[in-house]
Amino acid sequence: MAGTVYDDLKSKKTELVRKALDGSAFLAPISSDPIDVLTDPTDMLLAALPEGYDDLGYVSTDGFSFGREVEQADIRAHGATDAVRSDITADSSTLTVQCIETKLNTIGLYTGADVSALEADATSGELVIDKPSRPRGQYYRLLKVSVDLGDDGEIYIARFFPRAKVTNFDEQAFTSDGETPITWPVTLTAFTDSTLGFSERWLFGGPGWTALLTDMGITQATP
Repeated sequence: MAGTVYDDLKSKKTELVRKALDGSAFLAPISSDPIDVLTDPTDMLLAALPEGYDDLGYVSTDGFSFGREVEQADIRAHGATDAVRSDITADSSTLTVQCIETKLNTIGLYTGADVSALEADATSGELVIDKPSRPRGQYYRLLKVSVDLGDDGEIYIARFFPRAKVTNFDEQAFTSDGETPITWPVTLTAFTDSTLGFSERWLFGGPGWTALLTDMGITQATP
């Protein structure tokens, strides 16, 4: 059988290169409904979020950084230079974000306080939060939606943590530097929701996404 030149084998398409032009992270109490679908089938635009999901607002120019830490146990054998078996023993996802809006949900994330019942002083408007001597782990639902634009409209790429917890806090700077706002930087880790049976859900959609299904090699189900 005759060979072929590389140009006849390659399949590279610029329209499949994605970028997060904008996006938001929505935080909700763990009692809120989970995210089952991302878009409305009537027009393929974003569906309304369940009650309780609140936008964290503007974040630093670093955007949203997702991490994934995988641990594995390798079995080695005499005479073999490579492992003869490898099993994944841990696989966790994280989201790191520097919120730059100062409001109730960003303050609550960074302080770790339960702000659901907090009220400002009736006279002065002052808000007081005490750091507990024994902080309790507070879990949330977290939806991160990124938006890109294709030739046929918006493209959405989202990640949903059904049970997220703040597991790390970055430094908070109070400075007069004109380019450095007060930030509320946290890292949230995804944990498995025992009812839903998963720790993370990926969702893709939008009119621009649907128009590219064939180019992406994705088969659309028959109605």
